[in-house]
Amino acid sequence: MRRLLERRRGAAVTARWRVRPGPPGTPADRAAGRLTRRLLAGELARAREAALAWRNGLAALFVGLLGFGLVKGRTDVSKLAPPYDAVVGVILLLCLVFGTLGALLLLRAAHGAPTGVRLPTGVPAAAAALHLGDHMETRRTVRALTRGVALTIACGAMLVAGVALTWYGPEKEGPRVLVRTPAGQVCGKPVRTAAGRLLVETDAGRVEVRLAEATALTAVDSCPGASFGP
Repeated sequence: MRRLLERRRGAAVTARWRVRPGPPGTPADRAAGRLTRRLLAGELARAREAALAWRNGLAALFVGLLGFGLVKGRTDVSKLAPPYDAVVGVILLLCLVFGTLGALLLLRAAHGAPTGVRLPTGVPAAAAALHLGDHMETRRTVRALTRGVALTIACGAMLVAGVALTWYGPEKEGPRVLVRTPAGQVCGKPVRTAAGRLLVETDAGRVEVRLAEATALTAVDSCPGASFGP
């Protein structure tokens, strides 16, 4: 009995809700509807054109960066002092990864994914379903374009940073010479030799050593300690 009363009560509540047609559309409503359909029909083509323009613009930017790289400076990373050589290597690796991902995303945005067109179930498909598919593809295109532009700009920034570090980073120290004399030892970078004398650049300044008084002359990678003049 209780279930029967609940059913009747539910039927009475349901009967109160009726769907009625709304007010007739105005010319402005019809114009807005036509404009919306036109925008949805052409948004994918506009997104692809924007992606193509961005791709060409970024390509021109990188051509300019390559032209900037023709300015002569230090070109050998191995001449940098540690850890700057390792930092430049990591920057160039990230630049390669970001540039590759950015290029793939820009190609995806400009030309679409390498997949076939998926039609909605039911052929012929409704126009609304086709417009919805184009709209979702437009969103994916815009997302790929945004990420591709960000990665490409980051690649360019890291490329400039790597070139700047290569040019202006501290140079690796060259081999040192250790000269032992009865008065002590001198260790530093050899500058020149003349008239039986060797000029050595030490941490304390330049020291001149008479080669005739030297008991040992050794090439070393780094000085063992403080240098003393003869």
